[in-house]
Amino acid sequence: MADQVEMQDIRGLDIDKAVKGFALTEYIFKNAVTVVNTSADHIRWYQETAADLTATAPMRVANKATLALPTELEVSWTRNTSYVKEYMAQGTISEMDIKSADIDVLARTLLRLTRAVVKQVDTDIYNVASESQTAVNINSVTSNAAWDAASGQDPIEDILEAMQKIEEADYETSGLEIWLSPKDKKSLLTWLISTKGASIPQFASEKVENGVLMTFLGAKVRVSPNVVADSALVLNPKKAVTYRQFTDTTSKIIENPGLNKMIRVWARGIATLTDPKAVTIITNTQT
Repeated sequence: MADQVEMQDIRGLDIDKAVKGFALTEYIFKNAVTVVNTSADHIRWYQETAADLTATAPMRVANKATLALPTELEVSWTRNTSYVKEYMAQGTISEMDIKSADIDVLARTLLRLTRAVVKQVDTDIYNVASESQTAVNINSVTSNAAWDAASGQDPIEDILEAMQKIEEADYETSGLEIWLSPKDKKSLLTWLISTKGASIPQFASEKVENGVLMTFLGAKVRVSPNVVADSALVLNPKKAVTYRQFTDTTSKIIENPGLNKMIRVWARGIATLTDPKAVTIITNTQT
């Protein structure tokens, strides 16, 4: 069984196992995207042009004459280079605190350091997926009215339009997810229940394990404070984003006998937006 942060053998080598176990449950967006390992400090990757291949008149694909040569079509890619980011935090605890406070100080320091690293990784993944909330290559939808407005809002229409844009780019809808801020989750459910008289959606019991709160319009809903205010994402995360992992979330205790113990937690990796048309950002979700 994986060690929990409260277990006493966290003082020894099992601290790294505890960090990995905690990080696994805390990652919301990293758990959703494609993760591949890399041993390079920089990654060359290609972003395929999403538009359907079409022929330029007078050439055509359909209704070719018998024995006519096929029309030549060309796929295009944009080459990108990304560099691995380092995420690192540490805390120092005196031996007096460790002995007098027993495991609590050590466990809480471990938890908070891990959360600090995890939060930054997930924030970067959201910013990459949303193009830092400024759509250039991804799809975009501007809500007619903020979801927390007094009237005029229609979150379902906004989400369905976002899904439509992904479908029009020929991406599967079976793997779609909706990434919301806690405020937009409240606004969405309040509008559904209070305004439309809908029944309360069924919440996923496994939320603690995989970050999924519920299923809505056939898509998994993930809620995180890392979602930037006034924005929400509808996306196929496995298709859209690849996280290139150089070093998994890792920890180490550095001993300073007679004085203190230093706990260091780190991770290395970079998120890349390989399929931007598998993402739609919804803006103007908040007043």
